[in-house]
Amino acid sequence: MKTIQNETESERGWVNRWLNGIEVVGNKLPDPSMLFLISMVVVWVLSLLMSGMSFADIDPRSGSPIQVVNLLSGTAFTTFLSQMVTIFTSFAPLGVVLVAMLGVGVADEAGYFNTSIKMMLGWTPKALMTPMVILVGLLSHSAIDAGYVLVIPLGGIIFYAVGRHPVAGIAAAFAGVSGGFSANPLPGALDPLLQGFTQPAAQIIDAAVLVNPLGNYFFTSISSILIISLGWFITDKIVEPRLNRTAPVDANSEKTDMGTVSATERKAFWWATIVMVVGIVGLAATMLPANSPFRDANGSLNSFSAPIMQSIVPLIFLLFLIPGVVYGYIVGKFSSSKDMVDAMTKSMNGMSYYIVMAFFCSLFVYAFGQSNLGALLALKGASLLKALAFPGGVTIIGIILLTAFVNLFVGSASAKWALLAPIFVPMLMQVGISPELTQAAYRVGDSSSNIITPLMPYFPLVVVYCQRYVKKTGIGTLTSIMLPYSVTFIVVWTLFLLLYWWLGIPLGLGASYVYPAM
Repeated sequence: MKTIQNETESERGWVNRWLNGIEVVGNKLPDPSMLFLISMVVVWVLSLLMSGMSFADIDPRSGSPIQVVNLLSGTAFTTFLSQMVTIFTSFAPLGVVLVAMLGVGVADEAGYFNTSIKMMLGWTPKALMTPMVILVGLLSHSAIDAGYVLVIPLGGIIFYAVGRHPVAGIAAAFAGVSGGFSANPLPGALDPLLQGFTQPAAQIIDAAVLVNPLGNYFFTSISSILIISLGWFITDKIVEPRLNRTAPVDANSEKTDMGTVSATERKAFWWATIVMVVGIVGLAATMLPANSPFRDANGSLNSFSAPIMQSIVPLIFLLFLIPGVVYGYIVGKFSSSKDMVDAMTKSMNGMSYYIVMAFFCSLFVYAFGQSNLGALLALKGASLLKALAFPGGVTIIGIILLTAFVNLFVGSASAKWALLAPIFVPMLMQVGISPELTQAAYRVGDSSSNIITPLMPYFPLVVVYCQRYVKKTGIGTLTSIMLPYSVTFIVVWTLFLLLYWWLGIPLGLGASYVYPAM
């Protein structure tokens, strides 16, 4: 045992040193809200210093040489102050997230997600336990943080109950919940959230550009098959055998009952699910007629002007609200409309930090756009990319790797994309790469390194889950367990995106690979 432990510590030594360095750097970064505030001040100062400079780069919006606007001039600054409230309230991602989360919060508080997950895992044969745990992890993205607080510990409980290493179950669930964050067979709030940053970034170059909220949906839904397959292989062939050799379960660990689903909960689940299916079928039926009110003037369903495309977020809201209400009333969680309102209120309590971050983020995005620094950076970056003459695939790989690296220090997907989108999206548009493809590349890089990011808020919690079974588990231990997933995901998923692109399979609704769209 001593030899195995020493060998394990040696294997983890470089990981611990690497993580310590990341933690030192990461801990010195300000909170994302303050990061946006600092960035806005930097933009102000740069706009003052560069406003008198002349540039030969032609602004594609005006056809004239681009000019940096001084945001600290009297007129610009007073305009900023007078419009501050409007800048915040009109910030697209704010409404998108809050409306979607109102519906999701009701379903979550009612217990619909909890019961759904338990029933799905309870039906699964032992041989298919790994892929099912990963699949449930992917589906849990729709339930706010339910994946981290429910699916991951349940993965350990289920594996242990069927005689498998519980930490392997935790690792598989973690890989699905966090490593496969952008792989989901169902549309979720993340899709319109990212689109809310991508579209304004694209409009830095072209004010007429519109990005569909489901512009990556085909790619992310098909990616779920890839993530499940890779996670299944890594768990069963690499992670669990190694855990059995080097990290035996502590003798005093007790198997925990993951809880049973009562007859009332089962009845409520089926009624709520039937209501959801009926709603989806009814929606589909209303879209089929050529004169459907969900179609645009030309009869199209997937154009940007089609009412159905402008209703994605409200539909996500209703998709979870109605089943949540039905479930809540049947199990007795909701006895009046006030209970439903309380559930919405609770979900909004959890969004308070996001609202604060969105305030500072909206001001930064406004300043970055108004100063023309974003457009200038995009034009200069595009000129550099053209001079380097890298193939488009190499550029996309660079975006993925850079995103994965930045993710080690800035864990929030929305905060990170708010910072990177105004740079990446217009810059790549200048070399012919569409906003949707840039966003897809970002999602691959962001998801793949989530599971080895100790600064991710839930990372320490996953360590605690592991310690229930193997007391000596630490941050370095968990990272060494998750590294095979992370490395494999980023390599294979990147190649998959490039192959997907080469085959010309649509990325999503109304999406293109090139700019301007063909």
